[in-house]
Amino acid sequence: MTSPTEDRHDSNTPGDEPGSTDDLRPVPTPWGPASGIGSLPGTDPVEAVRLVVGELPDLPHLPELPGRGAGADVLGRTAALLVDIAVDLTPSGWRLVPRPGNDLRRAQEMLDRDLDALFDVAERYVGPFKVQVAGPWTLAAGLERTRGDRAVVDPGARRDLAQSLTEGIAAHVAAVSARVPGARVVVQLDEPSVPAVLDGGLPTISGFGKLSAVESNVVEEQLAALVARVPVPVVVHCCANRAPLDLFRAAGAEGLSFDLGMVQDLDAVGTAVEAGTHLFVGVVPGTDTILVAPKATASRLHAWWRELGFPAERLHTAVTLTPACGLAGASPAYARTAMAHVREAARFLLPE
Repeated sequence: MTSPTEDRHDSNTPGDEPGSTDDLRPVPTPWGPASGIGSLPGTDPVEAVRLVVGELPDLPHLPELPGRGAGADVLGRTAALLVDIAVDLTPSGWRLVPRPGNDLRRAQEMLDRDLDALFDVAERYVGPFKVQVAGPWTLAAGLERTRGDRAVVDPGARRDLAQSLTEGIAAHVAAVSARVPGARVVVQLDEPSVPAVLDGGLPTISGFGKLSAVESNVVEEQLAALVARVPVPVVVHCCANRAPLDLFRAAGAEGLSFDLGMVQDLDAVGTAVEAGTHLFVGVVPGTDTILVAPKATASRLHAWWRELGFPAERLHTAVTLTPACGLAGASPAYARTAMAHVREAARFLLPE
């Protein structure tokens, strides 16, 4: 029997072989030169998949469309993957419940429609392909217990959620692979709540207090246990301030996704690069703004890379350019522009 680590490096792992190329598009790096974070504006899953595959052809992702309402948000969408655990929507948010109801079924139906759209548009795609789910700590921080506060305060609830999520991710990867046989799936764990979990910054459900901080070794151990059991490469995304990149890397993440403007700990970034951890660098805002030219963005990356002290020729293989966060709050026109921008900026990272 192969170990989880061995499984993660099977045929679903991004390899060195190039995807479809032509004279106008450079050979992609194993991870892909540019990608998205996950969410987009709009409500049409077919159009969203078509947009992502068209604008980010070397590392597309399964879009999330929270504009469709409850169940399409990050917590409801991830809850749709859980095995033998049910949630329902309350006025204060998603809550763990004894049995599934209409809210969970709606979330599952929307995810099914997204997978159908993926098959319709991208069945013949070959190459790395990314899916996104809430990570175990963000999930536990966002779900209420049936009686009490957030599930993150209950070690038993956290353990059960993480185990269920692990099973759900494996099934989700299999479902994506069945619809797009040529996809080498990568899983992105969205963990924006981890800094608040570590710092004791999460508010109680009542809003009148803060939950106690969780020790970093506990956060790392539980995240590592999940990462080790996911059968494909894992990227951990956190666009919040004080993203604990060292913790994510120590937990086994093969990629780190962050907002370049939020990360000041260059030592943590440098350690990750030396360890061979791939960087998904967020270089454009997730909401509408006036963007500089893609070449200027690339120049910013070159300057940052020099500050880290690494050879310029390594940059294009060490990073994948992305928006800083999801694009659900952007206009449709800006979302398209942002994806095109990171794709074009990545071209200027190639050695001359």
